[in-house]
Amino acid sequence: MIELSTTWQQTLSALEHEDFDAAYWTLESAYGVAKRPERAVLSLLTATLHSLYGDAGAEDARRTLRDAVTLDPSLRDDKLYRALQAELTARTDPARGAVLAREAQDPNLKVPLPDLEPVARYHVMVALALGDEPQEALDAAPIATELPVHLRWRLRSWQADSEEALGHHEEAQSLYAEAAHQAKGLNRAIMLQERAAVLLQLERHEEALVVLERARTFYGREPDEALHLANWHYLRAQAELGLGRAEDALKSIETASRMERAEGDPSHGVELVWGQVLSALGRHDEATAHFEESLTLARPEDRAFALHELGVAYLDQDKPVEARERLQEALAFDEYPFLPEVYADLAEAEYRLGRLPEAEASAQYALSQGATVPASLVLGSVALDYYHLDEALEHYERVIRESAPISRDWVTAHSMAADILSQQGFQDPARIYSHASQALEHTDPTDEWYGTLTDLMTRAEEALRGGGRRTLN
Repeated sequence: MIELSTTWQQTLSALEHEDFDAAYWTLESAYGVAKRPERAVLSLLTATLHSLYGDAGAEDARRTLRDAVTLDPSLRDDKLYRALQAELTARTDPARGAVLAREAQDPNLKVPLPDLEPVARYHVMVALALGDEPQEALDAAPIATELPVHLRWRLRSWQADSEEALGHHEEAQSLYAEAAHQAKGLNRAIMLQERAAVLLQLERHEEALVVLERARTFYGREPDEALHLANWHYLRAQAELGLGRAEDALKSIETASRMERAEGDPSHGVELVWGQVLSALGRHDEATAHFEESLTLARPEDRAFALHELGVAYLDQDKPVEARERLQEALAFDEYPFLPEVYADLAEAEYRLGRLPEAEASAQYALSQGATVPASLVLGSVALDYYHLDEALEHYERVIRESAPISRDWVTAHSMAADILSQQGFQDPARIYSHASQALEHTDPTDEWYGTLTDLMTRAEEALRGGGRRTLN
């Protein structure tokens, strides 16, 4: 005869150290001497362990759940059983899994051991998160201190995932930091990398690098580390690229790809970042090849990212026809978070094809949806083609206000503003000098604009000194 609560506590003692082998051995040993009703509960407890492996453990979890209700059909009305069923269903049918998770919150449902109540709520939360219901998942989450130790960092990870899904990136990175603090070994590295990924979304590249360096210290020689380490190099490449270290980023992304392919698991994300790095290095033909490979590897929900990057790569190669085709394909993905930018890039393609009305319409829509800088650049170009100088100047000044100082768009807008003001009769030399000098400071001497800006500054200086030469336009 066995005592279920004692067996469960022994199992938790092993899980506290992430010793799954010892945990399974404890449950299996008890199963061998238990009676039928106790075996049913032990099967249920074993299913909770299998579920922690995610998709990889789902089939084993389903099998042990079937064993549990075969041994004791009354467990179909158990809260932990219902919660696990909801989670496993959500892995293949998210909407149905969310429905089952709501049903599993019925307060009339019981659990075989009091300690399993918060565990059941944990699995309900997971099911809701998998079921694309992040706010419900957060609302259903149990109190961390009521959970067994091995579930506390996992709780924070799922909460972080839900916050991220809601666009709450600051909250997400903080929760991943807490998860990393509570996790052990490779799991700590994984949580730190998740935090770094969110920091990259927040464009905190230097901080992301610091977090990644810390994550690297938790890698050893375990056989299942390779893909996680490949992800580490992938994230490092993004941080380095964000800091303008394209050559370093290239080495990192090449390493990530090599490690993934050695494991037989190449990813669209690595190919996408590889293309971005090559684009930053001006190697646009090579970048396009990697974006094409990214599109080949992408899951349906990721195709828009690759299509958008391909469109931009074709613009960089001055291939507006090909760019327009890929960008129009990207517009079919309504859930793509960067649709305003796609419309702005499509406007650029239309402009280069001489389709000014279409370019203006796409750019105006992009502007209304928040893609301010790229849309305004196109609108400025269109206005100049119509010789609407006041309107063009307004668009370029908007770019100056909204773009990052010394960025390429910022320099372009200052250059164009100086040029337009000169075309308007050189009536405000101080303003021309200001725009031209700021642009010139960040313009390469080999750039054709360098001479133009230098000339504009000279003329503006002469006008400000009252040099008696009449300005002709």
